[in-house]
Amino acid sequence: MAAGSQETVRMHLVMFPYMAQGHIIPFIELSKLLASRGGFTITIVNTPLNIQRLQSKIALLRLQAENLDIRLAELPFDGTSHGLPPNTESTESLPHSLFLPLLQASQQLEQPFQQLVQDIVRKEGRLPACIISDIFLGWTLDVANRLGIPRIMFCTCGAYSTSIYYSLWAHLPHRQTDSDTFCVPDLPHIRLHRSQLSQILAVSEASDPWTLLWKRNTSCNLSSWGTIFNTFEDLEHDFLDYFRRITGRPVWPVGPILPLTGTLKTKKIAWRGNESAVDAETCLQWLDSHPASSVLYISFGSQNSISVSQMRELSLGLEASQQAFVWALRPPVGTTELSSDHLPHGFEERMRANNKGFLIRGWAPQLMILSHPSTGGFLSHCGWNSVLESISQGVPIIGWPIAAEQFYNSKLLEEEVGVVVELCRGIDGEVRKNNVERIVKMLFDGHDEKGIELRKRAMDLKAAATIAVSSTGSSITHLDDFIQKLKYSKGMENQG
Repeated sequence: MAAGSQETVRMHLVMFPYMAQGHIIPFIELSKLLASRGGFTITIVNTPLNIQRLQSKIALLRLQAENLDIRLAELPFDGTSHGLPPNTESTESLPHSLFLPLLQASQQLEQPFQQLVQDIVRKEGRLPACIISDIFLGWTLDVANRLGIPRIMFCTCGAYSTSIYYSLWAHLPHRQTDSDTFCVPDLPHIRLHRSQLSQILAVSEASDPWTLLWKRNTSCNLSSWGTIFNTFEDLEHDFLDYFRRITGRPVWPVGPILPLTGTLKTKKIAWRGNESAVDAETCLQWLDSHPASSVLYISFGSQNSISVSQMRELSLGLEASQQAFVWALRPPVGTTELSSDHLPHGFEERMRANNKGFLIRGWAPQLMILSHPSTGGFLSHCGWNSVLESISQGVPIIGWPIAAEQFYNSKLLEEEVGVVVELCRGIDGEVRKNNVERIVKMLFDGHDEKGIELRKRAMDLKAAATIAVSSTGSSITHLDDFIQKLKYSKGMENQG
């Protein structure tokens, strides 16, 4: 080494997603961005079974880009003391009644997590540049403060839905009125209907375990050094500014954080989640056999489903519409396996015979389907990952929110953005064949004014999302600002 030169040592970031596919996936994509653009060493922390599932994905990333220094570290976890079944380490296939025990059990990771970070410090002789942890893991702020490390919250949801959630849990306004509609405290221009409350929130009291947990979590999140959002300015500018005002801290929208779709077109693809349940070539061939923008894709996400009666009415409405569709089927609510009895008699056979329906039992290559030219609509639960994937491909959405913040995502996209038409709400919502047929036809009818407007807004949003993640776009500008603050700001040593 020449005199006066100094060897470059990578700064280390520790990233800790919540134990759910919808959270882990964007954390992986964010780690790729930070490792490649910022030159950081990244350690992704989670429980043993989740780390095991990530091994092959991280190995593939290293093959794609040799300079990515992304590592995995596991923490011991046993949720049985909180009433979880053995070997349960994520929300996948977990009934909603056990979501609270999983959240409570995640708090037992505090001491092992602190020990892991301290081990990194001993090995490297310096503190990690920051801890980036999930919105559900507010307690990591305590670890960060004890060690003198900045904690950044990464919100894998949108700013609109998170703003509403924070306000609802803080004030429980629906418990203070008998009206079916009410204003959101702190956001009085937003009115909600009781049908837009999750089952858990609808029955919450001021001192119940859910409310106490969320209030503590929210307090930690708002006290963190800053927040990264998987969204972009043009989509949620007003609500990102709301977070900037209430926290007084930096807010960096860096989304949509998505992989390149071109990497998905391989046989039996490994995609944004589990391995696809269908051969990608077979799916592509079916999509190729249909005209541009003529196929409706249907999926309710990785942990949601609908009732048997809803599934049958949806099937009948699809058949009556005569619109081609791809449907990622999951067992109906209250069942563990999908049976032919859950669908109208002969439905699947008729759809196969006339090439109108392609049914996938299990995980589907969603981003590949949405990016295919034949896909012209998405019947979705409006989970945020699905929303961003659809927006990024210019695909309008028929909304059917089922749980959590999905109701607010659907509301944002229908009332403020104009890219969604809502079909139904929740697993108790009424869905009828005739209404399904009407809405599907409206979306795909080239002469229907509402359908034309939805498709136009979808393409406008695609253009905005593309610009946001371009080299000079707002999301890349925010990402670079975050990286620069990590590398050069002296103020990040203290969190006040």
